Amino acid sequence: MASIEGSVPATHGVSPSLGARVGAYVAVTKPRIIELLLVTTLPTMFLAAGGWPSWTTAVAVLAGGALAAAGANTFNSVYDRDIDSLMGRTAHRPMVSGVISPRAGVLWGLVLSVLSVVVLGVFTNILAAALAVVAIVFYVFGYTMWLKRRTPQNIVWGGAAGCMPVLIAWAAVTGTLTWAPIVLFMIIFLWTPPHYWPLSLRYREDYAAAGVPMLPVVAERPVVMRQIIIYSWLMVVASLVLVPVAPMGWLYASAAVVLGAVFLVEAYRLRARVLADAAEPRPMRLFHWSITYLALLFLAVAIDPFVA
Repeated sequence: MASIEGSVPATHGVSPSLGARVGAYVAVTKPRIIELLLVTTLPTMFLAAGGWPSWTTAVAVLAGGALAAAGANTFNSVYDRDIDSLMGRTAHRPMVSGVISPRAGVLWGLVLSVLSVVVLGVFTNILAAALAVVAIVFYVFGYTMWLKRRTPQNIVWGGAAGCMPVLIAWAAVTGTLTWAPIVLFMIIFLWTPPHYWPLSLRYREDYAAAGVPMLPVVAERPVVMRQIIIYSWLMVVASLVLVPVAPMGWLYASAAVVLGAVFLVEAYRLRARVLADAAEPRPMRLFHWSITYLALLFLAVAIDPFVA
């Protein structure tokens, strides 16, 4: 476990340039994860508003949500720098290389987190700001500091933090929560395991070397695939439940059926390759499709209010 006072790896006597430092401060926020979170945020606002939300609310939610995710991801980068140093795909992250000190990383995370709550509280409402606080606290303390290193179900329950943007967006637009955002929350919650476990299959040795008990590390591959199939089916069912709950029109319903069918086909194809003991089962194929699936499904969520 890394401590805030932990030593900073040597940088071989070379002081990073200003551009390198700025890039490092951006990198510790994990912008690609933020992009994925925002993919679900704007469509949720369209659905909550039944069309175009106010520009003030939309900008505030996108900015506040991005800042909240950036703050939480920064804390994650600081705390996980010890295990990041042991995994090939993360060994060059700024907290590992020492471009950013642990103390500076914590301060950066605090600034981003506080700004997110202020933006949401001032420009939307207290409920949205409070939900952002819950998301940050749960991701940092619930997932990063507790679940991630203790249970193979880490990303199942820890993934709840990544579902919070839809609740924040809905609350910002309407000032309340209904069943529709809860169903959206469940879609993302159930999507997370079949999205992340293929990545864990691909980098199983990395996680094992770092001592992170991801499901593919502690369970046989057929067990992992059974779990991926189960969560994939539950995700597709949840996506269809949104149709009567929201309610949604023909465009979303059609997209949910088609995209869900393709997702299940890809999941079963991966299962077949794994059970056939293929030398390279290509789990990243499902990983990449899962990102496309979520983006297209929420694009349908965004468009549906305008064509229903």
